[in-house]
Amino acid sequence: MNARKKPRIRRPKRSRSANPGKPELVAITGLSGSGKASVLKALEDLGFYSVDNLPIELIPKFAELIRDNPAVRSAAIVVDIREGTGLKRFPEVLASLRRLVDAKLIFLEADDATLIRRFSETRRPHPLGAERSVARSIALERTRLAPIRAAADLIINTSKFTVHELREFIGERFRGARGQSNILIYVTSFGYRNGVPADSDLVFDVRFLPNPNYIPRFKNLTGKNPGVARYIRSFPQTGEFIARISDLLIYLLPHYIAEGKSYLTIGFGCTGGQHRSVMIADEIHNRLVAAGFKAKVNHRDIKGKV
Repeated sequence: MNARKKPRIRRPKRSRSANPGKPELVAITGLSGSGKASVLKALEDLGFYSVDNLPIELIPKFAELIRDNPAVRSAAIVVDIREGTGLKRFPEVLASLRRLVDAKLIFLEADDATLIRRFSETRRPHPLGAERSVARSIALERTRLAPIRAAADLIINTSKFTVHELREFIGERFRGARGQSNILIYVTSFGYRNGVPADSDLVFDVRFLPNPNYIPRFKNLTGKNPGVARYIRSFPQTGEFIARISDLLIYLLPHYIAEGKSYLTIGFGCTGGQHRSVMIADEIHNRLVAAGFKAKVNHRDIKGKV
């Protein structure tokens, strides 16, 4: 394992409003390559006193310092696999922190393919060393961090976030924003022949709709093509399905928000992921946006053709 680097301390750019209760301490941890540095920077921009790579044994002392310092009401630290064997003590340390300050734990993760791609793009070795493959290092890191993940207040899968979107999400979450903007919705189309997306929270099967694939002029197009979309909409069950699912989601989303859900992935699947699921995903996305929700649409299996 790499030698510990000197902790980086970042002073806030601007102060947050005073908190009359316990000071806030946000601990950021998770898989290497999942975006911990971006989250720390986002919190720093919100006025958090930020420290990266603080040794485990110093964290309780740090919590005491911010508890006793009226000038620091919000702080953030990063704790990760660089800590080595001392990381095993973190769940116990976290329990002690909660008695001193308003402590929250954010755990960041991402899909294996995303993490491998990020390491490849940055050409940086995994912190667990270069003697094993990145894939094996990720698997080992997941195992070692599992007890900490179980104690997290907020788990974020950053696979679909850009750096900008991740910072924006953290900003909304910790500025105290309320309402529909507190949930990010990903609407995904896919083909069952390629498998259901592993990160789906809700999945709807639209294979009951007539398949444009059997219409020669539509076969090599997708549901984004106006002609294909009109064909799918021409059946009464299409309009009824869109209306019923839209109503269901608009009913459910405030309840997910009330329970603290941060993001939701909704999958729509057809046989190949080219026609029906694409058109339906686009329509549901548009209706959610019109209803005031923040939503993105992704077509997993289309090949770039319209």
